[in-house]
Amino acid sequence: MKFLPKLIALLLVVAGFYACASTGNPDGGPYDETPPRFVRSLPVPNATNVQRKKVSIEFDEFIKLENPSEKVIISPPQIISPEVKAVGKRVQVTFEDSLKQNATYTIDFGDAIVDNNEGNPLGQFTYAFSTGSTIDTMEVSGTVLNAEDLEPIKGIQVGLHSNLNDTAFTRLPFERISRTDSRGKFTIRGIAPGSYRLYALKDGNQNFLFDSKSEVIAWMDSLIVPTSTGAVRQDTVWSAIDSTKIDTILTIHYTRFLPDDLLLRAFKEVNDFQYLTKSERPKTNQFGLYFSAWADSLPTLKGLNFDEHDAFVIEPNLHNDSILYWVKDTTLAERDTLSFQLTYLATDTLGQRTARTDTLNLINKVPRERRLALLEEERKKQEKENKKKQKKGDSLTVAPPKFLPMTVDAPSALDLGKNIILRFEEPLARIDTAALHMAVKADSVWNDIPFLFLADSLTHRQYQILAEWQPGLEYRLQVDSLAFEGIYGLCTNKTESTLKVKTLEDYGTLYLNIRGAGPRAFVQLLNSSDAVVRQEPVKDDGTCDFYFLQAGTKYYIRLFNDRNGNGQWDTGNYAEKRQPEEVYYYNKVWEMKANFEFEENWDLNALAPDRQKLDELKKQKPDEAKKVKDRNKERAKKLGKTTTN
Repeated sequence: MKFLPKLIALLLVVAGFYACASTGNPDGGPYDETPPRFVRSLPVPNATNVQRKKVSIEFDEFIKLENPSEKVIISPPQIISPEVKAVGKRVQVTFEDSLKQNATYTIDFGDAIVDNNEGNPLGQFTYAFSTGSTIDTMEVSGTVLNAEDLEPIKGIQVGLHSNLNDTAFTRLPFERISRTDSRGKFTIRGIAPGSYRLYALKDGNQNFLFDSKSEVIAWMDSLIVPTSTGAVRQDTVWSAIDSTKIDTILTIHYTRFLPDDLLLRAFKEVNDFQYLTKSERPKTNQFGLYFSAWADSLPTLKGLNFDEHDAFVIEPNLHNDSILYWVKDTTLAERDTLSFQLTYLATDTLGQRTARTDTLNLINKVPRERRLALLEEERKKQEKENKKKQKKGDSLTVAPPKFLPMTVDAPSALDLGKNIILRFEEPLARIDTAALHMAVKADSVWNDIPFLFLADSLTHRQYQILAEWQPGLEYRLQVDSLAFEGIYGLCTNKTESTLKVKTLEDYGTLYLNIRGAGPRAFVQLLNSSDAVVRQEPVKDDGTCDFYFLQAGTKYYIRLFNDRNGNGQWDTGNYAEKRQPEEVYYYNKVWEMKANFEFEENWDLNALAPDRQKLDELKKQKPDEAKKVKDRNKERAKKLGKTTTN
């Protein structure tokens, strides 16, 4: 059997192969951590007298573009967006608009260019060329914040005009443009020497000019004059062997472009373009009218299938742009359709408010026939259940008496400075304050005390009970039956609530000494959602005090200069050249302690506005900087090795 030695040899080879294969899995070798490198381009970088409308940029490896529509910024702005795409090792940009004469074009890729395999970013890569004989290289940079709350604004356009006329912003597209990142930062490149006006625009229709009050805008009052200077910075090179140790500190000479700390406070103007946006009938007995802007007066209604005189209880909001109508007559409310003529002030084509009349037909969501059928179904169901109970000898179901729903907000531990709140689901037709009783407990005896019963000036169907609350004392509110009657005839049931007022020792106090505020200013205490909890005016001596602050609660602080003295923050107006009222944040949070006093000195201008608001309050979180993944160090640790590169 001559084949036996060959067979044995073959088996030994196979066994040896599997033995070798079982000793471990290959790790695939080191990861590629080298970003793509620029090789060449057509036209060459910073080329002049360029007329071709296609740019090709080549790199040393296959690349891809991440979010080019968001990250790639081309200046001057293009009405027709250029095509930007990655093809193999190239980025190709094709301009659809005609190129402007004697203009510098910049294509800012940011960190959009990454290698195809590992996603290593090239970094802040910018390419430029000129259609004229020179190329412009100046830059300006800064930050755009929301004027009302100093939130960084992401993705807003920031542009320059060499035309210094105020109307350039509303009639001409930007000459140079950039876009803010997630931190609200921007850099405008390729600027020629000269004087400019700086604007920001959340461009709704992508025409690069301000032509709608729905667009967010900002502008600088002063002119921008770009300059440059030589500067030096220190760069740290960390050890490749031990990443916690410094290997080298390099001195880098570079050109610093100024100004580089521009600040724009962006806002949306008050939209006074008036029209009816919506009418609805959410319930049988009510309907709502909604308008696009505030109004000085309420609209008028003329019934077409009913008599409108004394037909409604009307509940407008503070600006008369949202109005709720309660139909008082239940017979009228049962109609499937309410038809009426509505006359209101609407903005015409000339921008003036003139009287306009519309005919509205408000239809019940559930037709009357269906409502009656549902009631009949319920009646038959109840009748059937009672027959069953009657046969069994059980007690019949009797419908409980109906009362007007009332919510009593009287917490068992009442905060100083607060009052008892009563809320109702429908407007009231009658109030009997003699049926309300307030008493304080002294030596186990309840003694009646005087109080005030007032309608809330801001919230409909809400009332307050005010008394001289004393810290640490116990109080009782008794409401007799029939104290309140709604417009549909239901009355409230009797109820009783007891409460105890907190002591002074339960609270903390905050004293502020403020420097740099305007002649009229307000300080607002905020919660962790950036919502206003309390507001107090700044006194003439620059102090502002907050008493009875909840222990264990975190408070943040914001101030606004109330230039028009109306007690609220007001936006700006470009036509009137009125900037929004200035806002400042204190760069600190307080967790209030019981029976504790804080006194703080606050210089409003000690920090730049973009550094004032705490990160924990910001809703616009910064995107994570895209970096080389540096996975070889992790790989080396797993293999028990030390990297040497």
